[in-house]
Amino acid sequence: MTTIEQLERDVWPDPGPDATFLMTRCTALRRTPLADFTVEDLRIMLGQEIGVPALLPLAVRVVLRDPLAEGDYFPGDLLTNVLRLPDSAWSNLHSERKQLTAVLAELVADSPFSGPDLRPRDPDRQLRDAIMRFIGR
Repeated sequence: MTTIEQLERDVWPDPGPDATFLMTRCTALRRTPLADFTVEDLRIMLGQEIGVPALLPLAVRVVLRDPLAEGDYFPGDLLTNVLRLPDSAWSNLHSERKQLTAVLAELVADSPFSGPDLRPRDPDRQLRDAIMRFIGR
């Protein structure tokens, strides 16, 4: 059961009693087997750009199955953090990026921008804009 610490060969010290929740959670997640990561765990770590080479392929698999997979905040919160990653994060994931681009292009083509036809699982305007920027890069 491989962890980010094992893959990176970098053990972070315990954050200490004055650490924020996020610092404590990220340190714990670096020690968590990758197979045990939830959508929320992926969202947190990718949002902090921690363990990206190991976690981005896992997140892409989730998002390909369900582009609006939801952690603790809103439908598409994992995708939002995936789309915020720098282009360099995708340097070894050309095939995955191409697959994701195709899925996201279909998502934005199939759902309305706004109005009464907006379905509960459609991306909101901000996420749609982020998707369009990703597709255009």
